[in-house]
Amino acid sequence: MTPAKQNYQRKLKVLARSLGRGELSFDPEVRKQNSGDKWFASHLPDAVAFPKSTESVSQILKFASKNNIPVTARGAGFGYVGGAVPEFGGIALSLNRMNRIKEINAGDFVAVVEPGVILKTLQDAVEKQGLYYPPDPASRADASVGGTVATNAGGPRCLKYGVTRDYVLGLEVVLADGSIARIGGRTHKNKTGFDLTRLFVGSEGMLGVITEATLKLIPLPPYRALIGAGFDSMKSAARAIRAIFAAGFLPCALEVADKFTLAAARKRTGSKKLEGCDAMILVELDGQQKSVAAELSSLEKIVRSFDPVMLQKALGADEVEKLWGLRREFSYSLRDTGLIKLNQDIVVPRGRLEELFQFAERLQKKYDVPVACFGHAGDGNIHCNVMYDPKWPNIEQRTQDALDDLFREVLAMGGSITGEHGIGLAKKRWWPLATSKEVRAMHKNIKAALDPKGLLNPGKFV
Repeated sequence: MTPAKQNYQRKLKVLARSLGRGELSFDPEVRKQNSGDKWFASHLPDAVAFPKSTESVSQILKFASKNNIPVTARGAGFGYVGGAVPEFGGIALSLNRMNRIKEINAGDFVAVVEPGVILKTLQDAVEKQGLYYPPDPASRADASVGGTVATNAGGPRCLKYGVTRDYVLGLEVVLADGSIARIGGRTHKNKTGFDLTRLFVGSEGMLGVITEATLKLIPLPPYRALIGAGFDSMKSAARAIRAIFAAGFLPCALEVADKFTLAAARKRTGSKKLEGCDAMILVELDGQQKSVAAELSSLEKIVRSFDPVMLQKALGADEVEKLWGLRREFSYSLRDTGLIKLNQDIVVPRGRLEELFQFAERLQKKYDVPVACFGHAGDGNIHCNVMYDPKWPNIEQRTQDALDDLFREVLAMGGSITGEHGIGLAKKRWWPLATSKEVRAMHKNIKAALDPKGLLNPGKFV
């Protein structure tokens, strides 16, 4: 059940009088700024709320529930699937002003933060104390902690360390009726009832509004090293990846990029390292300096056995970050081509990675559109980007058909239609393809139990 689309501004003016000054805005420019994310869809909310406390969020949701007004919670707006688009108008609930790091406890290995804290800000703060919060989406310098919890964000380091859900110990959540629930806790083990904390992680704002997160920290690895290797074919790169795992390595991160991506990156950066590279892998190790040095030597021998056309090593955090800088240019490089990028964060079983790249080549020939692939080879999570110019003939149908083929093939391989970004609006079309009727029914039942009026982030996949 979703609310009807209508104008709620008259009702919301009543709410504005009861909130703190500046906590509810009807300004057209502010509404526009909170109408979408990094995907292509947008919809103007009737008002934008800027609560500064859990109590204020509770007050807003109580009012919304009483008056049947939809509420779409928002973080920093850096999602890629339209998950923060207020599809039915109502209130866009921005959590940016709830941005305090409440606690970093080195003894308990715990951080307690509000949802508006920028992820990199948190990571820098904990690392100053010799601690580590590993989840590292590419947008970590812009994304909020609340947004990464709501989407269960990942990143390159999740190969070794896991994704966001593996670090969320407890949450404070405001439910659709305005009631406040604290779930989980601050202990690293907890088996008290159902794991409700994980239910809310990745729920895309459809079950409640996260107002505080208690996060697990681990010791900061004291040393890092990285190998970047270019190959003359994706086949050689895939074989090198298999050999790395077969030798017993579990890298911190293992990334891969294809020919189209590398050509775009070379044009953007002018990097001569990429000359002759039709595929590239980046392998990072971390731990104690002596053990990393020994592992790096063995790793280099494995990689060299596959005749790379380029191999570069980076030792220590500063050098490693410089080489990672090239990886972080990949997405921007694709934008520089002038083509529109349809970013799909699909996942296949690790052993079928080479098949995925072969399928991507067939896909671009079939529909005559570039398909640029790069991403997290270590766990099979690859960003397959269908690229196009809107002026190309019949391009809307061609790209739609290409995506249909891509998702069908990924699911046939035993994979998933999203590994990091979520469903939102962008993947709503393929939600029934990716899930059984029983699974969809469970989602609907859970949604109905926690949000019976369907007011939280309506219009999405449930």
